[in-house]
Amino acid sequence: MSAVVHAPREVRRARYAVGAVFAVHGAVTGSFATRVPWIQDHAGVSAGQLGLALAFPALGASLAMPLAGSISHRFGARTALRGLLALWTLALVLPSLAPNLLTLCLALFVYGATAGMSDVAMNALGVEVENRLDRSIMSGLHGMWSVGAVVGSAAGTLAAHLGADARLHHALAASVLTVVGFAACAWVLDLQPAEDEEPPPRFALPPRSALLIGAIGFCAVFAEGASLDWSAVYLRDQLETSAGLAAACTTGFTLTMAVARIAGDRVVDRYGAVRTVRASGAVALLGGLLIVLAGHPAVAMTGFALMGLGIAVVVPLCFAAAGRSGANPSLAIAGVATITYTSGLIAPSAIGMLAQATSLMVSFVLVTLLTCGIAGFAGVLRAGDRVKVTRPDAAVPEPRS
Repeated sequence: MSAVVHAPREVRRARYAVGAVFAVHGAVTGSFATRVPWIQDHAGVSAGQLGLALAFPALGASLAMPLAGSISHRFGARTALRGLLALWTLALVLPSLAPNLLTLCLALFVYGATAGMSDVAMNALGVEVENRLDRSIMSGLHGMWSVGAVVGSAAGTLAAHLGADARLHHALAASVLTVVGFAACAWVLDLQPAEDEEPPPRFALPPRSALLIGAIGFCAVFAEGASLDWSAVYLRDQLETSAGLAAACTTGFTLTMAVARIAGDRVVDRYGAVRTVRASGAVALLGGLLIVLAGHPAVAMTGFALMGLGIAVVVPLCFAAAGRSGANPSLAIAGVATITYTSGLIAPSAIGMLAQATSLMVSFVLVTLLTCGIAGFAGVLRAGDRVKVTRPDAAVPEPRS
């Protein structure tokens, strides 16, 4: 990709615009998640059938994400993101319209496909803005996604409390988020392919570097999915706490992740991606040990909070490193995203199956072991450590081709 040279003011404005895009993306996820019970009742599916249907977003995302690079190449990064984000926000309406299992699976496939493609496009633009600002912003951008998810879920919780029809709720949310996303995309970087640049293949295996980076992302997302879906159950079943205290544990985990992501860029700028992820892995490991050894709810809650703190910046730094790991950033980012989506898909069910065969504590022993991989393989994220430029015009780097 190439573009006209952007002044620092324009790049800063593009940073805020991409942050708004991340928030919109997260708000769609939060809006959907809170109305899953309504969607289940409307479609008339059992818990097992719902579990099957909820596998289709990850399937759709995994198949569609490699297309994002060719779409951006054909239409330009700004136009591609505007279109893909609009498809994602409008796809929010589809699951609530599904009257049965088949249509719900199809709706969730489209929902996941549009989510994945817009995810790749916005992360690629985020990496480009980070390069031009010459300081870390990816953690903060993913923090904005978490903020959007919290806002979307809060609105969804209110709609559910009021007994609102999810079709009306999601139609209204999709309309608002589409307008906000369309407006935000007007200020992102307008990258265009160079005249002699070959279009990326529509489908291609990710580069080897993306597989190594994706392995770290896999460990982090597995720990995130396990903690998010099972922390409340762990406190209730293992430590016999009240439902309210168990729910508070999950809330604490999500808030810790959001705060750590928003604050994480300063840490990355000071210590670099590799040292930050190594320290993050150590914190997550400590959290895992507290969880599996906990004899008191406060110890386990502290463990889950440390787990959230430890894994918060890992995935953003994986995307940043992927975007600098080869000649085709979109393809590398798509490869990392596919691996992380897959991890998020299998983690909750894997924890459940292992817990059924042994115990939930043993399941979190597995999670704790995986956090060792975060620190152990952090060296592959060296592409995420930017080389500082000391020339006077460093604030306006030459555009990449």
